[in-house]
Amino acid sequence: MTKIYNFSAGPAVLPKPALERAQAEMLDWHGSGMSVMEMSHRGKEFMSILEKTETDLRALLAIPNDYKVLFLQGGAIAENAMIPLNLLNGASADYAITGGWSKRSVEDARAYGTINIATNTEAENFTHVPDFATWQLNKDAAYLHICTNETLQGVEFFGDQGLALPNTHGVPIVADMSSHILSRKIDVSQYGVIYGGAQKNIGPAGLCIVIVREDLLGFASKLTPAVFNWKVQAENQSMINTPATYSIYIAGLVFEWLLAQGGVEAIEKVNIAKAKLLYDYIDSTDFYINKVAVKNRSRMNIPFFLKDESRNEAFLKGAEAKGLLQLKGHRSVGGMRASIYNAMPIEGVQALVAYMQNFETNGT
Repeated sequence: MTKIYNFSAGPAVLPKPALERAQAEMLDWHGSGMSVMEMSHRGKEFMSILEKTETDLRALLAIPNDYKVLFLQGGAIAENAMIPLNLLNGASADYAITGGWSKRSVEDARAYGTINIATNTEAENFTHVPDFATWQLNKDAAYLHICTNETLQGVEFFGDQGLALPNTHGVPIVADMSSHILSRKIDVSQYGVIYGGAQKNIGPAGLCIVIVREDLLGFASKLTPAVFNWKVQAENQSMINTPATYSIYIAGLVFEWLLAQGGVEAIEKVNIAKAKLLYDYIDSTDFYINKVAVKNRSRMNIPFFLKDESRNEAFLKGAEAKGLLQLKGHRSVGGMRASIYNAMPIEGVQALVAYMQNFETNGT
């Protein structure tokens, strides 16, 4: 059987050891006689899973004690509404538009209050993060929203150390990290809120993790339903409603796997090597093109184009025959996209590069 490598942007590849654990525990979790999918979310069995999952996530990201971790539903898109509902409180907010998902965040947030655009690179086809000195920031904003890795266009915020961030002079930064959370070291204390959909680097679709500083709780609009109110969810251990129990369980297995790899610092080195391998090849030829500014090239999501786009279908068909799946670019961008999340082994990237070389030379 052909070895399969799944380059989907999400739902995405998961670590094989985590899936094997889930398979072994499917019918009987730790002698309980129940599948995790059958457990009461308030029973001692699932509560132990939830508590360990949070503990491991806190260890991986070195989350300070004054931050709450919430396990919510609806993915990151649901948070586009929850963020202004929980934080605007009659004020305005700044939003940076650096790609398709941050543009969507603005569209969803505008229903709840005044949204100011701090920067917008749509006219440049979302190929870079503008110099922070050009951003139009409001010192009285309730928060600044950014998407630190744009899954569609492959644009990532980079600094000399960690993620580059603008100086907001105390305005909390709210960051959508859906497509690169846990792929690199971050300083959680630099953010008011970090959130991300699980289906890229964490686990199955449907779960969204929110990391929120405690002093930002308690400002929700009176119109905010309890299930969307971060303070209420924090006070109830994310259980004002039945949480996504099985997704939380799988996330916990992924966190265990990541810790066994040496944690975020170790996996970041692997991610750097994978991205370098693919970008170096793309840059070595004019047959393939990456349009993102070098300083903002994502490690997780690498879009590329054939110079002769009439050959796109042949490229994708040949890739699928080689077991290289889900390489078609997003419909709003076109071309190809290789998403190489934590669970993608370097062998998968090597196989992709080998195929790209052969396609360039032989057309197959």
